Amino acid sequence: MKKIFITTTALLIACTLSAAALPPTLPAADLFVSPKGNDRNPGTKDSPKATLTAALRQARELRRLNDESLKGGITIHMEAGDYHLYEPVFIRPEDSGTEASPTVITSDGNAILNGGVEIRNWKKQGKLWVADVPMFNGRPLDFRQLWINGQKAVRARDVADFEKMYRIINNDPQNEILWVPAAAVKKIQKARYAEMVLHEMWCVANLRIKSVEIQGDSAAVRFHNPESRIQFEHPWPRPMVTKDGHNSAFYLTNAMELLDEPGEWYHDIESRKIYYYPRKGEKISKAVVPGIETLVWVEGTIDRPVKHIRFDNVTFQYTTWMRPSLQGHVPLQAGMYMTDGYKIRPSMIRKNNHKLDNQGWLGRPASAVVVKAAQDIDFEKCRFQHLGSTGIDYEWATGGGRINGCLFRDIAGNGIVAGSFSPAAHETHLPYDPADRREVCTGLTISNNYINDVTNEDWGTLGICAGYVSDINIEHNEISDVSYSGISLGWGWTRTVNCMRNNRVHANLIHHYAKHMYDVAGIYTLGSQPHSWITENCVSNIFSPGYAHDPNHWFYLYTDEGSSFITVKDNWTEGEKFLKNANGPGNTWENNGPMVNDSIKANAGLTKEYSYLKEK
Repeated sequence: MKKIFITTTALLIACTLSAAALPPTLPAADLFVSPKGNDRNPGTKDSPKATLTAALRQARELRRLNDESLKGGITIHMEAGDYHLYEPVFIRPEDSGTEASPTVITSDGNAILNGGVEIRNWKKQGKLWVADVPMFNGRPLDFRQLWINGQKAVRARDVADFEKMYRIINNDPQNEILWVPAAAVKKIQKARYAEMVLHEMWCVANLRIKSVEIQGDSAAVRFHNPESRIQFEHPWPRPMVTKDGHNSAFYLTNAMELLDEPGEWYHDIESRKIYYYPRKGEKISKAVVPGIETLVWVEGTIDRPVKHIRFDNVTFQYTTWMRPSLQGHVPLQAGMYMTDGYKIRPSMIRKNNHKLDNQGWLGRPASAVVVKAAQDIDFEKCRFQHLGSTGIDYEWATGGGRINGCLFRDIAGNGIVAGSFSPAAHETHLPYDPADRREVCTGLTISNNYINDVTNEDWGTLGICAGYVSDINIEHNEISDVSYSGISLGWGWTRTVNCMRNNRVHANLIHHYAKHMYDVAGIYTLGSQPHSWITENCVSNIFSPGYAHDPNHWFYLYTDEGSSFITVKDNWTEGEKFLKNANGPGNTWENNGPMVNDSIKANAGLTKEYSYLKEK
């Protein structure tokens, strides 16, 4: 017989208070999950399920049967502990709730959806510690991150201080060669899996090294495909070669020969061993590598979206993203990587826009949480940390939803991503305006989130990144210690009216940005987006990396190519360093800079209710 725990609070109150004094409360079903549970259990508090997937299946069946207990919704209580995943938790249209009867997945803050695999049985080997890498899901495990005692370790690289990076000597697109100083690559001539991370204006490219040929003081470095073809065919962003010595900088990584600093590690994929150089006095109490790329996948269809699901106080941690190891990573912007890209001649004539010489088709990085074809999917007071790519991505055909009061910390790529960055088959510089507006990400609220130390591997990513969106509201977030810009709003490099409109960026606090890149801003926009507002934000404290090609090309506010019909008003910034590049019509700039009333500065960022996030 199926057992279910039914909330009785409403019944007890109804027995003691008159109906006139208190409106009736609908009953709600409660299901329980515990790391110590069993999926054969009925899901009661005393006999919980073991996995979120099993609890969702039970909830799905209750909804299918129109169980009376569901009128007030379903709450899945996740008890404290680690829920280790070998695949994403998949949430389907059949899991949908309603406005009156939502599905809430909640915990006390200590339930962790965990994609990590622990590395045990370390043995000392000279200065290093070494351990065997286990199998995972029946295959040898590969990964790009390691955390020691909760702290991210450094994948072995040639420089500890990025200010000491070498610079390229020349770029040879015809022969697909980067010329670099011979001294830079002597150590890795025989390394099989070494990679180059190349600084390119507003992005970094991750290129798998195929060969190194030293010729005197220089060396010719060639790369594997597909990234070699894409890297040398596309025009922007590109490696810079200048007359003033500001050629593009780079560092090398993923070779045993580079494992020479405390805090570094190397995975020998062929011997399935991992090596770690401990920091002074460090003992390995817990070593974790990520096993999967995505923890939760929410996806419906245009006609049958997933509806009314809320995650409350749940932690998402330990993911990877393996494409750079398999195919390289050549981004166009905001971490969106090119699947193809080249320069067209003669340039394409576009009405009311610049001539177009840059063609590109894009993919998007993996995300710890993916939301597609869904409505009113909420994340309240959740934690996203120790992630190998994006934190959360509202990708396509989403309506409504809230990301509120969440912590994003120690993330390799973007913190939050929303909207299309052109479908895979749609050239990214053409306006995106689908006939079926349900395809657009619309009505999302991103508020009161603390976003710190994201973008720490893919430097060209952002705290909050919104592409083709409408009616998005980004307010009262605090963003700090990011490699590129704080918030990016819009896509397409075109002033042609498209699906973007009615967007709002309000009262955000952005500081200590542009840690590694240039051509940046606290808040950055692209494309035409009528009736959109950027108001009462506070932007300050920019980094100044010496290895940037043009270290002075940075801004507090930046409306870039095609930006149109946007009001930029009452934003406090340390100075009046703004850029309006190739903008379209209809923009309004009013009262921005250090003269703005201090009350706006004081009001920006997390509201008082959420200030505790900075203490976590």
